[in-house]
Amino acid sequence: QVQLVESGGGLVQAGGSLRLSCTASGRTFRTYLMAWFRQAPGKEREFVASISRSGGTTFYADSLKGRFTISRDNARSTMYLQMNSLEPEDTAVYYCKAPNIGVGLWGQGTQVTVSS
Repeated sequence: QVQLVESGGGLVQAGGSLRLSCTASGRTFRTYLMAWFRQAPGKEREFVASISRSGGTTFYADSLKGRFTISRDNARSTMYLQMNSLEPEDTAVYYCKAPNIGVGLWGQGTQVTVSS
């Protein structure tokens, strides 16, 4: 059974950077479309970015273009989210998702807190 595990969250000051990781179990990571979502307190979960199986195609939420970068390393079965110029509004639990596994497989989430 495939599992997704996020890591790399934490507390950072506004203007700082963090890199999140999402590691998948199993040996078929390269076949998965992958995405990042986030959920801020009191808000609905929202799309952040997605990446194709090869990593050659990426999509971003319009509001995050230029600050966040999604990438993947299929040899390590890991997807990344590099977040720069963080703002307090980026405070949320960040989740990775493999949308084409069953009805969609989610990780457990990692907390990102940006202080002003």
